[in-house]
Amino acid sequence: MMAFFANLFGYLLNFIYNLIGNYGVSIIIFCIIIKAVMLPISIKQQRTMKKSTKMQQKMKEIQFKYKNDPEKLNQETIRLYKEENMSPFSGCFSAIIQIILLLSVFYLVQSPLTYMRKIDTAVIDKYKTIVKEELSTESNYPEIDIIRDTNAIKKLEREDINQEELDNMQINMNFLGLDLSQIPSKNTSDWKVFILPIIYVIISFITMKVTMNTQNKNKKKDKEKTAEEIVKEEGKEENKEDMMDAMNQVNKNMSMVFPIMYLTVALIAPLGLALYWLVNSILMLIEKLVLEKVLKEEN
Repeated sequence: MMAFFANLFGYLLNFIYNLIGNYGVSIIIFCIIIKAVMLPISIKQQRTMKKSTKMQQKMKEIQFKYKNDPEKLNQETIRLYKEENMSPFSGCFSAIIQIILLLSVFYLVQSPLTYMRKIDTAVIDKYKTIVKEELSTESNYPEIDIIRDTNAIKKLEREDINQEELDNMQINMNFLGLDLSQIPSKNTSDWKVFILPIIYVIISFITMKVTMNTQNKNKKKDKEKTAEEIVKEEGKEENKEDMMDAMNQVNKNMSMVFPIMYLTVALIAPLGLALYWLVNSILMLIEKLVLEKVLKEEN
């Protein structure tokens, strides 16, 4: 399935590249187009999240009230969803689409010769072997290796090397002084390869903080009210502060773990992939801020 969508997206990215002639700029335009197409789904997802947040207090009250009666709990939960005109699986569809999109573009960016340039598999395999045997280059991104070493391959004296095939494989990956075919972990002597991964992690961190702050603002009153009611029912007033501290600690830990994870992935991937993630993160941050303001005005 991912290969199918990667192939479709490849037509769009290749079309943009043929107009622009620069892989980096093409990725940026590609990201903007995909984000624009996905905007209606993002709006629906944001509205669903806001509605779900408002339902959480009622859900927690039901869960506490009927915690010893599973059958009644199930009935009241179904009734609540019907009253709010929501499905328990609301948001799942948009989340699945987002995952498919993310993985499909990953396929596309890591294998641009297959999905973007539509080069025959047999031809790609031939040059994978040549790069491995003659240039001693081997990585998890063999198609990126071919693109990066195209000029070196042309200089090899081998009968199976076809200049026209190599010309079709050439992609201009120079972007603002960066070679988007480079992998940071394999080019540690060049400090420039770390620019995109670091900026990407910073933007991811900011996006996560904005998301968490927005969610905290929306949930704060409901959480405090729900926690207070539960504590009073159980007669354990001192547990309220511990409950809120635990929530804050979990959120804090998550905000630290994810940027580290993103950085690790960005360091072992080609810079072209890091550029896509960076642009996508920036667009996502802008989208969140704008939608939050627009949907707030709607309410």
